Amino acid sequence: MLGTDFRTGSPNWLDLGSPDTAAAAAFYGAVFGWEFASAGPEAGGYGFFRQDGKTVAALGPLTEEGARSAWMHHFMTPDIRATAEAVRAGGGQVRTEPMDVMGEGWLAQFTDPQGAEFACWQPGKTKGFEVASAENALVWAELHVPDPVADIAFYAGLFGWRHAEMQTPGMTYRVLSTADGDQEDASFGGVAPLGDGAGAGAGEEARWVPYFHVGDVDATVARARENGGTVLMPAADVPDVGRIGWLADPFGAVFALLKPDPQM
Repeated sequence: MLGTDFRTGSPNWLDLGSPDTAAAAAFYGAVFGWEFASAGPEAGGYGFFRQDGKTVAALGPLTEEGARSAWMHHFMTPDIRATAEAVRAGGGQVRTEPMDVMGEGWLAQFTDPQGAEFACWQPGKTKGFEVASAENALVWAELHVPDPVADIAFYAGLFGWRHAEMQTPGMTYRVLSTADGDQEDASFGGVAPLGDGAGAGAGEEARWVPYFHVGDVDATVARARENGGTVLMPAADVPDVGRIGWLADPFGAVFALLKPDPQM
């Protein structure tokens, strides 16, 4: 299960790039009840989404030329320079070279060989987000790419990820876990073939999609629509998984909702 006991390859940070941070903060506040706290004038508009005083994600302005609004998954690495070299060796792209972020940690941004963007965070004073898998927090990280097997091999070369295959109607879903510990307990996300699965038809492109744990998917979908969001996939039950829905915020950033099956 995704948590805050970060190991190599664990999701340990999640942030949103938006062309209008004030409007984005208002949208996610209405949808999830998050509060936005600025990181200060030296942070260039970057700040934190908080729930009950704990950081669940972050928000900042778009900084890359031609960038579109999107959620960015960050994965923990103990050596970000070595990870950057491994990305290059594996056929990926280094979009932003490793850099120190005011002593809080080291950041680098990458694109995998099939076009999905991701980042890495080497912890310093900031280890990562402070809550996961709780209601209105990140619970699952899902990758959609044309060739799941090839992309899993790429990430295994970076982080040592393991995977387990799960047959679902019309597709093979692959559950990801970190290299350490019991494989089921260490699971944090999955990989679906592009064009299949929950997000099929939701603006097809290779990408990582965050799933947020909610108590009522239908009510959350309704709040998102009422506040300017777009419903990409209405609330639906997925056997042995739970109830899910796919949304885009007012600026096009895609995210998903999950009310897990009680037996998960």
